[in-house]
Amino acid sequence: MKKIIVNGVESSVDVTDDTPLLWAVREQLKLTGTKFGCGEGLCGACTVHVNGEAVRSCQTPVGDLEDGAKVTTIEGLHPTNEHPLQVAWIEEQVPQCGYCQSGQIMQAADLLANNPNPSDDDIAAAMDGNICRCMTYGKIKTAIKRAAQA
Repeated sequence: MKKIIVNGVESSVDVTDDTPLLWAVREQLKLTGTKFGCGEGLCGACTVHVNGEAVRSCQTPVGDLEDGAKVTTIEGLHPTNEHPLQVAWIEEQVPQCGYCQSGQIMQAADLLANNPNPSDDDIAAAMDGNICRCMTYGKIKTAIKRAAQA
C-alpha cells in the first residue's frame, strides 16, 4: 500500500511496486484524464507531475515514489479547469482528436513553471517528446505562448 497525494488529496493505492503510476491513477483512483499512449514513455500522452516535475507515468513505477509524493494529473492542474494553458488550449482550438492533449498540457505546464517566457526554441525542446498524431504542433506552440502572456 503506497500513500501518495494526488491532486491535493491523500490517497492510498494498493498495487505492486512495479505497477506503473499510470495504472494506479487510472484504475485505482479512477482519474482517466491521463492517457495510455505507447507504454514506452515516448509519446507523452501519460504525462503527469510528480513533486512538480513532468514525468511519464507509464514508466514511473509506484514503488519508486516516496510515501507522500505529490502527484498532479490533468484533473488537478486547476480546480476549475481554468489554468492559463487550459484556457489558451480552448481559445486556440488546439485539440482535434484530443487524445494527447492532457499530456501536452501537463508537459507545457512544467515548461512554464520553469520558464515563464519561453522562446520558440524553448517550446520546441520542452515539447519534443510529446507526440500529436493530428499534427497540431503549431497551435500547441501558439497556445503555450498565449498562456505565458496570461
